[in-house]
Amino acid sequence: MRNISLLFLCLILLVGAGCGSRGAAPAFVLTEYFIIIAHRGASAYAPEHTLPAYDLAVKSGADYIEIDLQMTKDGELIALHDEEVDRTTNGSGLAATQTLDEIKTLEAGSWFNEQYPQLANPAYEKVEIPTLEEIFQRYGKSANYYIETKSPGMEEELINLLRMHSLIHSESKVIIQSFYSKSLKKIHKMEPRIPLIQLYRYSEKARLSDRKLQSLKKYASGIGANFGMVDEDYIKKAHQHGLAVHLFTVNRDEDIQQAYEIGADGVFTDYPEKRPDTY
Repeated sequence: MRNISLLFLCLILLVGAGCGSRGAAPAFVLTEYFIIIAHRGASAYAPEHTLPAYDLAVKSGADYIEIDLQMTKDGELIALHDEEVDRTTNGSGLAATQTLDEIKTLEAGSWFNEQYPQLANPAYEKVEIPTLEEIFQRYGKSANYYIETKSPGMEEELINLLRMHSLIHSESKVIIQSFYSKSLKKIHKMEPRIPLIQLYRYSEKARLSDRKLQSLKKYASGIGANFGMVDEDYIKKAHQHGLAVHLFTVNRDEDIQQAYEIGADGVFTDYPEKRPDTY
């Protein structure tokens, strides 16, 4: 039976094998234990990528809180999924064309009340988009962070913040993911101790060749893929190459159970309190 309480001990042992000088093999995240990653925080219950959503995720016992990163015009990293601020704030336009001061004038909660009136909370009308710095200051080492670089070019600022908050070490407090291999490879050169996840979004049944998996192993510790396109054979093949597989976004109880049963190493979910039946 998988036991989450032993996860971090396992990570400490495994990651140690990946530490070393630049060019070392990637840090490991592959374990026999199933992890729960709070997708954009506890985004089923509070506005995504806001401190209320992260607070709920931490309280739920999620193993990691997921943070999507965008960079502002003046080079600040903020927690935001979309390139534009239109969907989740009362503003408009690209985040990259606005300064942090401008971003901080936006209100990031009322849209949630409008979309989910059954969960409406007036306090959400006062929510701001947080910076990555603010998130680290709030949770420090009490939380684990699963961070996505949404575009290349933010790697140096991200690594600087991680170093500043002493979050790069053998306990795997941080995992970084991206669809951009260029971004991950740059991070691996800068800090080979950080486990990296290569993201894929499949439009049909997922397949990976041995050649591709060998290439991934040079910089990545695992794969993130969309649930429903990945089967047990895909996961077994990734495991044979020492790569973990985390599936997104898995919200229904029966789907979380299926992900567990086909051998996935964890899921991204909007409901981080959920667990497989045999967890």
